[in-house]
Amino acid sequence: MSAVPVPGSLADLQARLGDRFRWRFLYTLMVGTVAAIMSSTIINVAVPDMSHHFVLNPSQAQWLSSSFMVSMTLSMLTTPWLLNRYGYRATYTGALSLLMIGGIVGGLSQTVEWVLAMRVVEGLAAGVTMPIPAMVIMRAFASHEHGKATSIFGVGVVMAPAIGPSIGGLLVDAWGWRAIFFMVVPFCLAAMWAAKRYVPITAPGGAAAAATKRLDLFGWVVAGVFTITLLRGVVALRTEALSTAVVLLAVALAALAIFVWWQRRLLLGSATGGMAPLVQLDIFRDPSFRLGSGITLIYGVSLYGSTYLMPVYMQSALGYSPSLVGVVMLPAGLMLAFSMWVVGKASGRFIPAHMLQVGLLGLMLAFSSMWLMHLWVSIGLLTTLAIANRVALGLTMPNMQVTALGRLDKGLLPYASSTVNFLRMLGGAVGIGLVGILLDWRLGVAGVNASPAERMTAYHEVFTLLGLMCGGAWLLARRLPTAPEAPASDAVPPQSTPQ
Repeated sequence: MSAVPVPGSLADLQARLGDRFRWRFLYTLMVGTVAAIMSSTIINVAVPDMSHHFVLNPSQAQWLSSSFMVSMTLSMLTTPWLLNRYGYRATYTGALSLLMIGGIVGGLSQTVEWVLAMRVVEGLAAGVTMPIPAMVIMRAFASHEHGKATSIFGVGVVMAPAIGPSIGGLLVDAWGWRAIFFMVVPFCLAAMWAAKRYVPITAPGGAAAAATKRLDLFGWVVAGVFTITLLRGVVALRTEALSTAVVLLAVALAALAIFVWWQRRLLLGSATGGMAPLVQLDIFRDPSFRLGSGITLIYGVSLYGSTYLMPVYMQSALGYSPSLVGVVMLPAGLMLAFSMWVVGKASGRFIPAHMLQVGLLGLMLAFSSMWLMHLWVSIGLLTTLAIANRVALGLTMPNMQVTALGRLDKGLLPYASSTVNFLRMLGGAVGIGLVGILLDWRLGVAGVNASPAERMTAYHEVFTLLGLMCGGAWLLARRLPTAPEAPASDAVPPQSTPQ
C-alpha cells in the first residue's frame, strides 16, 4: 500500500492537479514577480516628484532605484539556500510578506532616509523571488518547451512595466509619489492566496525542506562589500575626488577576488563550518553560460539604465506630466507583451542564439535613434521609438535565459538561475548609477544657462552610450553555440511537475 503524500507537498499537488500543476505553479510565481518588478520600476515615474519633495539632485535621486537594486541583487544569492531550508511555499510567501510591508511603510514614510530603508526592504524581498521562475521553467518543462514557457511567463510579467507607469503616472498626478508604494499590496495578497494552493511546501527535488548546511554569511557579506563599493566607486568618479573613487573600486576588486576564493574553498570542501556556497563555480565551465553571463550583465546595465532614464527624460527634457509619460509608455509595454507572445509561438522554429542577436541589435539601433528627438517631437514618433525598443526587448529577454541555462545539469539550475539574476541586477544597479552620474555630468557641462536643446543633447549622449553597450552584448551573442540544445538532463517530460 503506497504512502499518502504529505498535504501540500510536490507529490500531493501532482496527484491532485496532474499536468495542470506546473502551469498553476508558474502562474502563481508570475503574480509575485509582477509585484517585484513593479516595485523595481514604477519608482522611476515618481523620481521628479520625489526629487522636488526631498530636494534631491540627479546623483542623489538615482539611489531611490539603486538602493532597491543593490539589496535585490544581494538577496538573490540566498535563494537556493532558502529553498532548501524552508521549501518553496514558505520562502515565497515570506518574501511577499516582506515586500508588502516595505510598500506600506514606504508609502507612509516622512523622510527620505525611511523611504530609502523601505526600498532596501522591498529589494531584499524581491530578490528572493526573482530566480525561482527560471528554476521551475528549466526543470518542469522539456527542452523544446523552454522558450514557450519563458515567453508565456514573460508576457504576464512585462505587463507590470507596461501598465505600471501609466497607472503610476495617474496616481502621482492625483495623490503624489506615496501612492506608488501601495500598488504592490493587492498583487502580494493575490500571490500569497494562490501560493497556499499551488506552491509546494517541499524543497527543489521534491525532498522535504530541512536544515542541511548553514548559510554562507561570510560570503554574503563579502558580496555585499563588493556590490556597494563598486556602486559607490562608480558614483564617486563624478561626485568625489578621483583618489576616493580609485580606493572604492580597488576595494571592490579585492572583495570580488576574496569572494571567488572563498566560494572555491567551500566547493572543494576545504572550508570548515558546514556552509553551502552561494555560487557553484562549476556553472562557469559551460561556455554558453559564460557568454550568457556576460550578455546578461551588459543587458542589465542598458535595460535598467534606460528604464530609469526614459521617464526622467520625458518629464525633465520634454516637459511631459507623469500621466502623459504613462500614456506614451503604455503602447510600448503592450507591444512588448505581444512580441514575447509571438516569440513563444515561434520558439521551436528559430535558433535562440539568432533571435537573441536580432533583439540586441534592435536595442542598439533603438537607443541610438533617440537622436531623432527634438523639443517639438510628436508624441507619435516618440511612441514609435519606444515600441521599437520594446519589440527588440521581447526578442532578447526569453532567449537570453534559454541560451544561458539551456545546457546546464538540473542539479546546478538553482545556483545558475540565482547567479544569472544576480549578474543582471548587478548590471542594473550599475546602470542606474552610471546613468545618474553621466547625466549629472553632461548637464553640468551644458551649464545652468544651457538652452533646452543643449539639455536634450546631454540626454541623447547617455542614450547613445546604452546603445553602444547593447552593441557589445551583440558581439558576445555572435559567439554563442547555434546548434540545437543537446538532450538536456535537466528537463523532465511535459507531463511531469517541477522538481
